[in-house]
Amino acid sequence: MPAAPAASPSFSICVYCGSRPGADPAFAEAAQGVGRWIGQHGGQLVYGGGRSGLMGVVANATLAAGGRVVGVIPKALVDREQAHRGCTELHVVDTMHERKRRMAERADAFLALPGGIGTMEEFFEIWTWHQLGYHGKPVGLLNVGGYYDALLQFMHTGVRAGFMDAAQMRTVATGAQWQNLLPELVERAGFTAPTQIGPI
Repeated sequence: MPAAPAASPSFSICVYCGSRPGADPAFAEAAQGVGRWIGQHGGQLVYGGGRSGLMGVVANATLAAGGRVVGVIPKALVDREQAHRGCTELHVVDTMHERKRRMAERADAFLALPGGIGTMEEFFEIWTWHQLGYHGKPVGLLNVGGYYDALLQFMHTGVRAGFMDAAQMRTVATGAQWQNLLPELVERAGFTAPTQIGPI
């Protein structure tokens, strides 16, 4: 039986990730680790509300570890992404814009796991909002198995070409290990980084 979620979470992390599992089992393993860590440390997961792919993996792992899960999903994707009825809170909204706004409001930090164009679009939008001053919350990119290597290289190309600067790149916390990246994001969000509880 999953542990009962805390009424008031210690922190809230919005996770963007694929509605597919991906070809490498390491992607699902990372999603499970992220969800378990959030739940074990009394945190709250905010995500897109689906039960398929990595979305379902991270949500189920958070719930099983005793964390709260807030899902936000547009009506048009309830069937396609298999809305997760087991969320602590499941909000069905009218548009993608409303989905992303609500997710941003409920989060203290943002983390992109491997995913497709939707995940990348959400990551770049929330990073852009940070750059423009719409929020000051930390943004992270979990580079599992080198999945985002080429994307990171291209982002540095933008710096070299003069369209971005190094300061912008430093606003994104990147790493291949969720065990290191999650505490960093929690600290950047202004909370004391939790100590490890139980097996990872």
